[in-house]
Amino acid sequence: MLEYLKQLDAELLCTLNGWNCPYADQLMWLVSGKFSSALIIIVLLALLARHRSWRGILTFVIMTALVVLLADRISSGIIKPIVERLRPTHDPDLQNIVHVVNGYRGGLYGFVSSHAANLFGIATLISLVLRNRGSWLAMMAWAAIVAYSRIYLGVHYPGDILGGTVIGIGVAFFVFWIWKRLSKKWAIPAPDALLSQTDAKIINFAIVFNLLIIAIIAVFKSF
Repeated sequence: MLEYLKQLDAELLCTLNGWNCPYADQLMWLVSGKFSSALIIIVLLALLARHRSWRGILTFVIMTALVVLLADRISSGIIKPIVERLRPTHDPDLQNIVHVVNGYRGGLYGFVSSHAANLFGIATLISLVLRNRGSWLAMMAWAAIVAYSRIYLGVHYPGDILGGTVIGIGVAFFVFWIWKRLSKKWAIPAPDALLSQTDAKIINFAIVFNLLIIAIIAVFKSF
């Protein structure tokens, strides 16, 4: 059964990774970059600052950092060294088949994806704070696009992404639960009191605008 799932994972990788072109190379490279979500985070912090909620900003930053810390440690610090599943770009059977961009092949092991764990963790936490269905859809869509970019670049199997997604979402719910309990016991802002529904709509627009900017930059880089 395990071998069948591995084979299915590899076949799905080759299918998704095979849909490539010069423009998509640049687009996925930018989407996968460290600062691809910077505009979204800046807008979010600006909205918190507009409400003069400095304790809210500090609490949000701490809780977001906690999500990233836990998600990254579980994925990269614990699971990857234990499972030791080679990335497609390091697998002898696939490393000469998968499409890579700018020679990037990533580290040796790929299960589970820390990119997926971190992004879905942050996206889930923000969605829980905003309490808005549109924001949940927008945040999950953005996280999914970033996660797909890792498959496109050939550095992760779909199974790596799925595992990271589960970890990220689970960690976010855990941190959110801790946050709510602490807000009841101590004088820290509750997560549901930080931002309004209007703020949620602004963040939705920021996500779309963020992707649009990246798409435009990719056009010029693909020439």
